Amino acid sequence: MKRLGLLSPLVATCCNLLLAYALYFIARIAYLLENWSYFSSGLTGSHLWEMLSGGVLFDTSAIMLTNSLYIVMMLLPLHQVTTKKIYQKICRGLFLTVNGVALAMNLCDAVYFRFTMRRTTTTVFGEFSNEGNLGNIFLTETFRHIYLLVLFVVLIWAAYKLYRETEVRKQYRWWHYNVASLLSLVAIAPFVVAGIRGGFSTAVRPITISNANQYVDRPTEAALVLNTPFSMYRTIGKAVFVVPTYFSSEEEMAAVYHPVHAANDTVPMQKKNVVVLIVESFGREYIGALNKTLENGHYRGYTPCVDELISKSITFSHSYCNGRKSIDGMPSILSSIPMFVEPFFLTPASMNHVDGIASLLAAEGYQTAFFHGAQRGSMGFQAFARSTGFQDYYGREDFDADKRFNGDEDFDGMWAIWDEPFLQYYATKMSEMKEPFMTAVFTASSHHPFQIPEKYKKVYPEEGLEMHKCIRYTDMAIGKFFEKASKEPWFKNTIFVLTSDHTNMSDHAEYQTDLGGFCSPIIIYEPGVTDQHPEMQQKIAQQIDILPTVMGLLHYPRPYFGFGIDVLNTPAEDTWAVNYMNGIYQYVKHGHVLQFDGQKTIAVYALSDSLMKHNLKDEGRWSREERELKAIIQQYMERMTQDRLR
Repeated sequence: MKRLGLLSPLVATCCNLLLAYALYFIARIAYLLENWSYFSSGLTGSHLWEMLSGGVLFDTSAIMLTNSLYIVMMLLPLHQVTTKKIYQKICRGLFLTVNGVALAMNLCDAVYFRFTMRRTTTTVFGEFSNEGNLGNIFLTETFRHIYLLVLFVVLIWAAYKLYRETEVRKQYRWWHYNVASLLSLVAIAPFVVAGIRGGFSTAVRPITISNANQYVDRPTEAALVLNTPFSMYRTIGKAVFVVPTYFSSEEEMAAVYHPVHAANDTVPMQKKNVVVLIVESFGREYIGALNKTLENGHYRGYTPCVDELISKSITFSHSYCNGRKSIDGMPSILSSIPMFVEPFFLTPASMNHVDGIASLLAAEGYQTAFFHGAQRGSMGFQAFARSTGFQDYYGREDFDADKRFNGDEDFDGMWAIWDEPFLQYYATKMSEMKEPFMTAVFTASSHHPFQIPEKYKKVYPEEGLEMHKCIRYTDMAIGKFFEKASKEPWFKNTIFVLTSDHTNMSDHAEYQTDLGGFCSPIIIYEPGVTDQHPEMQQKIAQQIDILPTVMGLLHYPRPYFGFGIDVLNTPAEDTWAVNYMNGIYQYVKHGHVLQFDGQKTIAVYALSDSLMKHNLKDEGRWSREERELKAIIQQYMERMTQDRLR
């Protein structure tokens, strides 16, 4: 007993670290339950155990790193200091603070997951750095998920009560105590270092976010294996873009894939206006006209106005976004740059020279303008718009200053001007522009906190998901926009493109898979043209195809840069899409979805396998698809790091 008493600091430290493990474990269970619909498909007890067991590795790394100061303080060989009651209380306070923050991060991320399909990384600070309403957002979500706040309070209270302080017995000589503490510190240090790195083996480099994929069947599940503190600190100061060496020469790689589009159009350029509507969270799932087979043909969706627009447009049988955040959608849609690893304009590569639809057309004499109903600077949109050639930017402040509209009476109180009045403002301002013009608008109402104007609450009552009423409201706003635009003299000389920035809440299993979470509409409407021959083309389309496709429609006469393709002038068998999530690239082509971890193919699914249940990796040869994807990845990484995006 006497010897055990000398080890009291070590015993207390280990017991308290076990408390930290318990907090992480409970937070992971809360994460699972909060997002059950995303993880439950095909989930078995054995696979859940595999993911939870794998999670311990990442929890260990986070716990050992964040508690390293606490461990040193508990085992510090300074008897006269560490045995004081006040010192022990400081240690307890440090432990509860560090692990309380970690617990809060994990619980908050459980709510944020459905918007990103991954754990939050340090780029979140850049993403929201210009927002002035984060306090309101946080409070709103706190009240909406009060049960998580209650869980947090209960767990911190339990940790406080169960916390074990060092027992100090006066019969020990001070040097006995110091020697025992020093030996304990020396003994535990290797375990702390190994825990942070992810193992003892010399072959183990510090584990990263991508290591979570060895415990999962689907990339989406990696978020369940990881924890948020780990994801945050593992991305601090890390090089986002690492150039692989799949191809030994530029010529070899370019023979497979090249993102520079040659000018081989002999038709004179047709300087039509270009209008791009980026509709917040307007996932393909919500649109009845794009889901004729859903619910055995009985699904009507929530978008009667967009359904009517589709009846006059060109759409595609398979269409995808290239990221899961609004800041992913902007570069993809307007500059043909997909999201790989991290959002493009939150990385150093955002300082590269970048073109886009706006800059290419501005050089041809177009007037260009970007519209977003939030305050200037929100989400970094204004900076990106300016860097890619938009000459003018119109935000909430400009709407407020226009006496023809109601100013901040139409502010939603959280994010931006409601969609209905702002889209009317958008149409009005375009009528004041000189043709030809190129504009883009980013809507805001179909978004958290899922509210609509008071006067529409009885018109669009709660139904299904809380998102659905917002979709109905925004759809109505889009309908009124086209109604107003159709009366303007510039309307018939305009190409309209409608897409979403990303997807959102889902209540159909088909849209909760690794690929389903990227299903966005791409609608091309050209009055006097597509309404004469509307069509759903049996092709694969993606956001990064919008720039090349618009250039093709205009018969743009010069070479330009874009990672996508002119989907309208590409045979169906050569159309493709790519996206990235949780360390895995997904490549859609030749009727299949290939998942690639950067080194090897980990899964292949038939595109017709909407629930992604049958992995065909071992049932065929996929070298062609893998080679094509490798060329895309290496071109992307080389050009990002070498400033060759033009």
